[in-house]
Amino acid sequence: MPVFVYRAADRRGQTIDGVMEAPDARAVIERLHREAYYPIRVAAHAERRGWLSAPVSGRVRQRDLLAFTQQLATLFEAGVPLDRALAILEDLALGPRLRVIVADLLRSVRGGASLSEALAKHHPRPFSRLYINMVRAGEKGGVLEITLRRLAEFLESRAAFTDAILSALAYPLVVTFVGGAAVVFLLTFVIPRFATIFSDLKQAIPLPTQILMAVSSTLREYWWAGAIVIFAGVFAWRVWTRSPEGRLQWDRTLLRMPHVGSLVMKIETARFARTLGTMLKSGVPVLGALAVVGDMMTNQVVGRAVDRLGETVKRGGTLASGLAEHANFPPLAVHMVRVGEETGRLEEMLLKTAETFENDVRTELKRMIGLLEPAIILVMGILVAFIVVAMLMAIFSINEIPL
Repeated sequence: MPVFVYRAADRRGQTIDGVMEAPDARAVIERLHREAYYPIRVAAHAERRGWLSAPVSGRVRQRDLLAFTQQLATLFEAGVPLDRALAILEDLALGPRLRVIVADLLRSVRGGASLSEALAKHHPRPFSRLYINMVRAGEKGGVLEITLRRLAEFLESRAAFTDAILSALAYPLVVTFVGGAAVVFLLTFVIPRFATIFSDLKQAIPLPTQILMAVSSTLREYWWAGAIVIFAGVFAWRVWTRSPEGRLQWDRTLLRMPHVGSLVMKIETARFARTLGTMLKSGVPVLGALAVVGDMMTNQVVGRAVDRLGETVKRGGTLASGLAEHANFPPLAVHMVRVGEETGRLEEMLLKTAETFENDVRTELKRMIGLLEPAIILVMGILVAFIVVAMLMAIFSINEIPL
């Protein structure tokens, strides 16, 4: 959606500068009128001429959104009014984009809008449907400060879980990159020097050395072809997975992969349980929560199963029976949800399920990485050893030294 910058005056004659996302300039003017502001100038973001210096580019980082939510919850718990809390957070905002958004939230709230309505104007970035629905439920129940704290805890738990996965994958990725770079350096810079010497001597060289020199020559002369093939493959994969059918097929393939499929399913189960449990605990209705949870799923196969789960609950079925019928969720998750429904502690059991599967994911990921690391080192060692042995065989053959 286009971004517009504007200058407007309030009823006291004080001017304000701001940024707004809207279909056109008329929508910006109408919205300013609804918020009791009188537009002085409205222009597309690209047309500004230095009269508004606030940067609006970039995205809001999840860490910044988490800090904003935590600070807002703290101010609410301290009894600070909403408009004053937003005015304080405008000064404390970590990023320029978030500062602009908080300023727009403040104007909307002062214009009579609720916090959830103000947040909805910026959907889907950075405020998701989950965020907006939880705030709306907190407003209706009169427990917004409690809802904001739960939302902050949810964002913090999700960030910690994501960081744990990325940290586990960081070491093998670094080892693979460094090892691959070393092999490429040997093939493109070191081997050609020896190849020149061998060709000048016009002496027969061993077969491993011939293979190594052929690979080196191919890599140096046709690297561009390999780069084109890799780029085309990545581009085709991205286009394919962005289409609904392609994304569905790819997600279905991931779930069918040995080991990888079970790990992906556990990640999705943890995300499902934590999101649904947090929303139910905040007072969001079950059907509304399930509609949001379906959109939160990364895997489209699981997301569609959650959507069908909502239909089952709408017809009067239980959540556990729907999980067992429509989705390939782990049996442990189904049993824990069933126990939660039978005991009237569904929210607590969902959050407990999330903790259980998050711990399982961490454990399984460490086990898989523990097996992957020596495999990567072994492959790199074999490649480097082959290069070294091939070169030594050629050197020994030149000096006529028997192996």
